[in-house]
This record gives sequence, C-alpha cells and structure tokens, in this order.
Amino acid sequence: MKFDAQELAARQTELTARWHQTVPAVTGGGGFFRLLEENHLRNFSLWHEEDVARRDDLGFEAVCRAKRTIDRFNQERNNFVEEMDQAVVAALTPPESGCPRNSETPGMMIDRLSILALKEFHMHEETVRTEVAAAHRDKCAGKLARICRQRADLAACLGELLADVAARRRTFSVYYQFKMYNDPALNPQLYRHAPKPGGP
Repeated sequence: MKFDAQELAARQTELTARWHQTVPAVTGGGGFFRLLEENHLRNFSLWHEEDVARRDDLGFEAVCRAKRTIDRFNQERNNFVEEMDQAVVAALTPPESGCPRNSETPGMMIDRLSILALKEFHMHEETVRTEVAAAHRDKCAGKLARICRQRADLAACLGELLADVAARRRTFSVYYQFKMYNDPALNPQLYRHAPKPGGP
C-alpha cells in the first residue's frame, strides 16, 4: 500500500467540514482509511466533549459524565493510533535495525494532524464571527495562519518519514500506550476501592 501524507491530511480536512454539517460517521470502508477515520472521529468527539466539560452552567453531574466520555474517547483514539502503526508496519516492513529510529511514529503524526485539522476549522470559525470585535478576528487570523503552517510542516514530515521507511533509510517501532487509569486491574483507585466479591 502506498501512503500519501497529503491525501491523509486532506481526508481529515474533508471529514471535519462534513461532520460539522451532519451526524459524524465513519464511511471510509476498510483498510487504512477506516483506521484514519476512526481516529479522527475520536478526536472530533473529544474536541466537542472537552468544550462541554468546561461549561460552568451544567452542574457537577454533567461535567462528570463529560469526563468519563472524554476518557473513553481518548482510550479509543490511542487504540487507533496503535492500529495505524501496525498497518504501516505490515505494509512497509520497516527494518529492525541498521538505520536511525524515529521516536514519533506515523500513527502519532497522523493523530497530531487530526487535532490540527480541528484547530484549523475552529480557528477559522473565529475569524468570521460577526458579533466580536475586529481585533478578535485579526488575532485569530494570525493564529490560523500559524496552525496552517504547522499542519503543512507536519504533513511534509510525515511524507518524508514514510518515504524513508519504505526506502529503509529510517525505521520506527509501534509504541503501545498501556493506559493504566482506565483498567480496573491497574488503577489503584479502582482496585483498592472496588466492592469485594460477596461483600456488602
């Protein structure tokens, strides 16, 4: 499989715009694009749930629910980063040794591109708001320009990494997150305070 970093970034841009107009859903079929869309959907959902969690008018229970939802989306997001990396390894078979090892994986970079796509969309919204002062729009326009540069730079870096891995000039390893806080067997706050079997 050939990986085109610009195509991957463009898909995230298109999905971000579409999902703000309709119910978000993964439509990429199978293969790598499905993994990309699943990851982007979690970041999209996280973004908006984080907004909800910062409201002061909804009460404690709503914020608690938002926090639990954020934890779930974040776990799933990381799972799909790992799956994307596994798919790249299967397709490109990076060398085990003999060349420099990249600390950031393609999946991590695609995940960052996903977040930047969301930042780009929402910062652009701020540049066209009519109920705010021109100074606010101008400040956000400057931020938007920097976000676009950062995203273009990152997409270029991803393309270079994928090309180098395919040419066996660089390699990477799949880094598993092993998130502990969501695992009842690994989070001491959960296993120490869990109801005992047969207990009251």
